[in-house]
Amino acid sequence: MPEEDANTDSCPECGSTHLVRDYQRGELVCEDCGLVVDEEYIDQGPEWRAFDAEQGQKRARTGAPMTYTIHDKGLSTTIGWKNKDSYGKSIPTRNRAQLYRLRKWQRRIRVSNATERNLAFALTQLARMASNMGLPRNIRETAAMIYRKAVHNNLIRGRSIDGVVAASLYAACRQCGVPRTLDEIATVSRVGRKEIGRTYRFMIRELKLKLMPTSPEDYISRFCSELKLDGTVQAKAAEILAEAADNELTSGRGPTGVAAAAIYIASILCNQRRTQREVADVAGVTEVTIRNRYKELTEKLHIKVEI
Repeated sequence: MPEEDANTDSCPECGSTHLVRDYQRGELVCEDCGLVVDEEYIDQGPEWRAFDAEQGQKRARTGAPMTYTIHDKGLSTTIGWKNKDSYGKSIPTRNRAQLYRLRKWQRRIRVSNATERNLAFALTQLARMASNMGLPRNIRETAAMIYRKAVHNNLIRGRSIDGVVAASLYAACRQCGVPRTLDEIATVSRVGRKEIGRTYRFMIRELKLKLMPTSPEDYISRFCSELKLDGTVQAKAAEILAEAADNELTSGRGPTGVAAAAIYIASILCNQRRTQREVADVAGVTEVTIRNRYKELTEKLHIKVEI
């Protein structure tokens, strides 16, 4: 039913303020003289509220947003398996064989060429790896975009799909400021650390991605959380790293090793001691690395630690 519009002032023909919105035709019409003021009127729709996810899904008038994590960007439709029509009625038995054939051909047509097959397989692997690592959606979207760029620039040829996917995920983590080590990526991937690093350096060079090197501060919160250390240890470790950066003790050294040593020192100072082995397991470095960084930090920063 048309309803009176309150946003537009008046009709340009007769000056009447009785303008109505006709959603069926998508028009804004003057009720007095019949002039069509706007013939491409957007249906703003009635205002509604939803109090749970089920209500929101029923009342929503749009589909899922476009996503790069699906090979067709989520724009295609899928024939469901419920054997019901759009009105919810069961489909007669005589038509079910035809519906089965339609489903089969819909699946075949959805992935029609080699590029789409590559993307479908690669993005499935990407979703699996990101899910195992508990990475947020923005990193998955960024990794999928990097992989699509690699496919567009023909960087996949001669390399394993798993290696390029893992390298894309590693680059996305660094680009979004949620760094993960190569060892962490390798544990959920089917390729080794060395191949991931080699593929990552190649992709960075060819795609001209500008990524800043990671800093020890990026790892503090995650390592402390995994070691079950509270905020005082985290703040103390950040203070140690800031002082170390001022004295140029972090340049040229692995960020994870420096972060692990700072956390180890802070845990002792705050009476929440963790062993070198526990910190090394979380940080993915050796105990020797932690001892070396620990000695440098305590000597150069004049930190007295009682062990």
